Amino acid sequence: MQPKSTALKAIVPAVLATSLAGTAFAQSNVSLFGVVDLAVAHGSGSVSNANQLANGYLAASRLALKGFEDLGDGLKAGFWLESGFNADTGTGQTTNTNNQSTGAAGSGGLTFNRRSHVSLGGNWGEIRLGRDFLPQYLNIADFDPFDLSGSGASQVLNSAITGPTLVRASNSVSYLYGHGFNAANIGYGPGGFAGSGFQMHATYYVGENPSGSSTSKDGSGYGLRAVYSTGKLTVSAATGGTRYAAGNVRQSNAGASYDFGVVNVMGMYERDRNGAISGKGWVAGARVPVGVGTIRASYSRYSTDAAGSPTAGKWALGYIHRLSKRTELYTAVAHVSNKGPSAQALNGAVTGPGKSSNGFDIGIKHSF
Repeated sequence: MQPKSTALKAIVPAVLATSLAGTAFAQSNVSLFGVVDLAVAHGSGSVSNANQLANGYLAASRLALKGFEDLGDGLKAGFWLESGFNADTGTGQTTNTNNQSTGAAGSGGLTFNRRSHVSLGGNWGEIRLGRDFLPQYLNIADFDPFDLSGSGASQVLNSAITGPTLVRASNSVSYLYGHGFNAANIGYGPGGFAGSGFQMHATYYVGENPSGSSTSKDGSGYGLRAVYSTGKLTVSAATGGTRYAAGNVRQSNAGASYDFGVVNVMGMYERDRNGAISGKGWVAGARVPVGVGTIRASYSRYSTDAAGSPTAGKWALGYIHRLSKRTELYTAVAHVSNKGPSAQALNGAVTGPGKSSNGFDIGIKHSF
């Protein structure tokens, strides 16, 4: 038999090792992931044409870290850090620090411009702090067959008048319900809705300007979104706005999709206001699975009541071919028709007011 002191020396390290191993397992759930996406793109217009190696034409090129910790009793904490980059040049992308035109920062270096937030959540939902997508933007994204990327991206996004807070907001506090909170989807929802049931997303953000001036509330605002899905049918509505001394921004939209199996049809409608100017737009389209690929088609349109009633409408047709779960080839063609002073063009081309533009792209996306 071992002396008590010898036995104790053997047992204590073993117990500590087991305890620490359990703690490390509970706290270690960090993933590095991302996308590299490049396309050869051509654009033509009445003024000039352009050829380019374009970044993120199926999905934005990005590098991201996410993780979560199980705190027990159903409570979890987590984080998400996501940096967009230009895969054609290796440079980073800009971010915005205060939701205003003065807040552009970080061009060329690594910035977590896409998302940067910490979360606490459970069965009751998730509280999220940091930079993130806005609820009202997610309706534009979720109901566009082209996922707002490439030649076919919705004209509602390309022509929108809602300024620095069209897509994301910094300095935000959000509450999300119904999207789940785990290693697989922390931070994903509501956006990229999966499953069935009800989701909601509420956000408040600030411009962080000093008090006592006419612009002290600039860059501050809110967003609200509600989603309901049966698995096949999904409907969603959102609204939000940002304060500016020069004129407040308002954005409201609604969208729906239905998956018939042989085709998934979708559409959304948007109304915007920026100061004295109002705008409205819509998109209708479909995704059709064909073997290992998907055909995508859409028509989108956006107009404002500014002088001359600028209006742009876009037809788009595309195809995705899946080589594997991580690698896809894709192509798209699009045509933009402008009316009034609108001069929207595709893929780096320049076109005159009231003139049209054509675009074409072919590329590859790899996820890791």
